[in-house]
Amino acid sequence: MINSRPHITILVANLPAERDRRVIRECLSLEANGFDVTVIAPRGDKSLRTLPGSRNTRLRPYPTFVYGHGVLSYGVEFAWSFLWIAVRLLAEVLGGRAHAVQVCNPPDVYWPLALLLRALGRPWVFDHHDLCPEVYASRVGTPNKWAFRVLRAFEWLTLHTATEVVATNESFRDNAVRRGVSPARVTVVRNGPTRGEVAEPGETTDPADGRQADQKVVYLGVFGPQDNVEGAVLTAEQLIRRRGRTGWRMVLAGDGESMPALTRLATDRGLTDVVEFTGWLDGVAVDELLRTATVAIQPDLPTRMNELSTMAKTVEYLGRGVPVVAVDLLETRRSVGEAGAYVPSGAPEEFAEAIDELLDDPARRAQMRAVGLARFRETLAWEHQADAYVAVWRRLLAKRLPDGVATPVSPAGAVAGPATRAGDAAPAEHHPSAATEDRVTAR
Repeated sequence: MINSRPHITILVANLPAERDRRVIRECLSLEANGFDVTVIAPRGDKSLRTLPGSRNTRLRPYPTFVYGHGVLSYGVEFAWSFLWIAVRLLAEVLGGRAHAVQVCNPPDVYWPLALLLRALGRPWVFDHHDLCPEVYASRVGTPNKWAFRVLRAFEWLTLHTATEVVATNESFRDNAVRRGVSPARVTVVRNGPTRGEVAEPGETTDPADGRQADQKVVYLGVFGPQDNVEGAVLTAEQLIRRRGRTGWRMVLAGDGESMPALTRLATDRGLTDVVEFTGWLDGVAVDELLRTATVAIQPDLPTRMNELSTMAKTVEYLGRGVPVVAVDLLETRRSVGEAGAYVPSGAPEEFAEAIDELLDDPARRAQMRAVGLARFRETLAWEHQADAYVAVWRRLLAKRLPDGVATPVSPAGAVAGPATRAGDAAPAEHHPSAATEDRVTAR
């Protein structure tokens, strides 16, 4: 019988560990099932030594001084993170930890470390958060063909150097299989809050019942170039033409590199009386906001990346029974089903028409709410995903597990920290390259 607990090191490059909701849930699930965990990630809250809400998940942060905005600066940022992650990981190996490693993208640059660790006989799992080539294309519009080819090659290398791949939805799984990974090596583990993170369904307040003055149209997530939050702001302008300026408001919760441009847009269009920017919210504040939301907007446009991505914010909406208005995207419809109202192209006029109809139809909202809550409880809640996730590690580290280990246990209670990139109460460094996290973190 082995006395020491098996140890897993998780690598994150695009945001601090305490802000990655998926990684937090993974760590708590691993702890609940007898694993020790260390997370190597960019430094956020400098006072943290262990992951908030965990028993003893160690944080080994590294400093970040370079933030990417173009091909060259992203290259410098990722080279910097590669260097620091390699140094931190080597220390874990020499310290007798890192019996296995999980790497979370973006970026897809850590495959040389996978080759090294696998040569040492240690499993390497790729937790596939984002389709990096598609993310790049969506951010720049017309991608540089050589940069795109390099990203495709790095994705292939990342997939093929991993012992196993964890995909965030069926489209990501299909992508891995299509690129040559054996289906037996790919496990789907979706994103979603635990039941403990959301209020009991009976506590959700629809403004139509008279307990709050204004109906709320809510967006929760990242403010990045590919997230089309400006589409939500312009939807508010269209809603004014339909409903006037009273009785409703749009609440945009989150932050990101597009925040300055968005606040200017709201000011320039004269929308500051109906559009509210909350900034980062902690988990409790996110839950409170969504429990009082009337309708949620997912403004992501119909790109290949968005077609194949499951937006983490959308599962957060469903967990509180908030009807979702979104473009009719493949993975969005798979997750949301009849809890959503769909528009064809994502034009502000389309969103405004769909939202306007829902604001005037409490019976339809109630039906959509019931469908959303059922989908969350029966399929999308993290408790349903944790078993598959932990099973990967039980399989890979079976020889290190004590005899007579029980079946996987889901972590109880709420996940500490922010929801869907809504931030901590304590300030942390801003990481613009984390702009895809709400898809994981998209997806």
